[in-house]
Amino acid sequence: MAEDAIVADLLISGATLITMNAERHVVEDGAVAIADDRIVAIGKRDALARSVTAREVVDARGFVMTPGFVDAHIHITGDPLTRGFKRGGPGEAPSQVMGGWVIPIFRAQSAEDEAISAQCAALAMMRNGTTCFLEAGTVRQLDAVMEGLSQTGIRGRVGEWVEGRAANPEDQPRKSADAIRILESEIARYPESEDARLAAWPVLVGHSTNSDEVWQAAKALADRHGIRVSAHMSARPSDPDWFQARHGRRPLEHLAAIGVLGPNICLTHLADIDRSELDILIETGTQAILCPHAALQGGFGISQHGLYPEMLAAGVNLALGTDGLATGILASARLTAHLFRDARIDRTIFGPATILELATLNGARALGMSDRIGSLEIGKKADLVLHDTDSPEWSAIFDPVYQLALCAPLGPVHSVWIDGVRVIEGGRATRIDEEKLMADARQRGAEIIARTRLPRQPVWPIL
Repeated sequence: MAEDAIVADLLISGATLITMNAERHVVEDGAVAIADDRIVAIGKRDALARSVTAREVVDARGFVMTPGFVDAHIHITGDPLTRGFKRGGPGEAPSQVMGGWVIPIFRAQSAEDEAISAQCAALAMMRNGTTCFLEAGTVRQLDAVMEGLSQTGIRGRVGEWVEGRAANPEDQPRKSADAIRILESEIARYPESEDARLAAWPVLVGHSTNSDEVWQAAKALADRHGIRVSAHMSARPSDPDWFQARHGRRPLEHLAAIGVLGPNICLTHLADIDRSELDILIETGTQAILCPHAALQGGFGISQHGLYPEMLAAGVNLALGTDGLATGILASARLTAHLFRDARIDRTIFGPATILELATLNGARALGMSDRIGSLEIGKKADLVLHDTDSPEWSAIFDPVYQLALCAPLGPVHSVWIDGVRVIEGGRATRIDEEKLMADARQRGAEIIARTRLPRQPVWPIL
C-alpha cells in the first residue's frame, strides 16, 4: 500500500455524483470514500481506485448519487398512524377541525404510539432520500420518540409540544414558566453537538400559542446553545388578524419588535405576509420554510399571494418541508417549481438547479448544518443517497441534474447512508423490522381512533 493511500471503511464506486459543492460539479463515473462518518475522498472512479484502500466496495454503476435531502418541517407524531382518518365535518372552520378533531387525536396517543409513529415517519423519509429533518412541534412524549428514532438511524432535530399562552391572563406567569421549563429540560436532556444525530431544539407550535416571554426564552436558548427555533406562522389571515387585534401590528413586525427573529429562527408557511414583513425577513436573515403540499391542501392561497419567488430573489434562505403530506422532499421541490412557474407565468423561475438546492443545501442552511450536510464534499457527513436510473423515466442520461429535478420517478430510492451507515438498501430498511412496524402501526392507529370516539366519515359508503 502506498504511503499516501487513503484508508476508508467504504468506497462507493461508479455512480454519477451530483455533488452540490460550490462549483456544482457533476462527476460521471465517480466515487466517494467514507471513513467512520465522514467523506474522505471524492472524484473519478479510476482515480479513487488507485488512491483509496477500502474495507468494503459498493458497485454503484447505473446510479445517480446525491447528498441526503433535508425536510425542514414534518410532523413525525400525531398524523402518521391516523393519516387516513378524515378530520372534520362539512362546513367546519379550520379552528373547529383543529380543536374538535386534530387535537383530540394527538392527545389520545401514548408514549408507545408516538415512538412507533416517529419510526414510521423516519422510514418514509429515508425511503425517499431524506436523511435529516426538523420536527414541526407535535411531540408530546419526547423521550419515547427519541428512543424510537435512534433505532432507525435518521438524523433529526426534535422538540416537545410547547404552548405557553394562557386563556386567563392571571394564569399567564405560570403558563409561561411551565413552557420555559420544558424548553430548558429538553435541551439539557438531548444537547446539540456536531456529532449528535438527534438533538432537541425549541419547537414552538407558533401562530398565537405562545407568550412573548416564551418566544424570548426560546430565542435566548437558541443563541446560547447554538441551535435553532422552529414555529408555524401566518399560514392564513387568522395569524395577522390576531396579532393586529392584540398588538396593533402584523406577526413578523411584532416578533421583530420583541427581538426574537434572526438566522436561528425557522418560520414555516408565511403564506400571508405582506411586503413590509418580507423586508423584515430580509433584514433579520430569518429562515423561511414552505410546505407546498400542505398549503395547497389547506387552501392557503400561496399561488395568489405567496411571496416565495421574491424571498429567493432577495436572498432569503427558503427551505422546504413535507408537513408529512408529501412522499418526499423532492416531490415538494418539484411541486414548488411547477406551482410558481404557472402562478407567475414565468418558466424561468425555480429551475432544475433551484429544485435540487431547495431539497439539499437550503434545508441544511435552515438547520445551521451546511458545514456538515447538504453536499458531497470531503470532511462532510456521509449522508448519501443512490437513485436507481434503471427505469423508463430516466432512459439515457443526458443531464442528471435536469432529469432528477424534473423527470425522475418520485418513488423510493435504492440506498441511503447516514453517518456512513447504510440505513436503506434495495429500498428496504436495514435497522428496523418493516413488517412488524407496519403491523404495529395499523393496530395502534385503529386503537387511537377508537379511544377518541370520533366518527368515521368515508367519502363513499364502505360495505
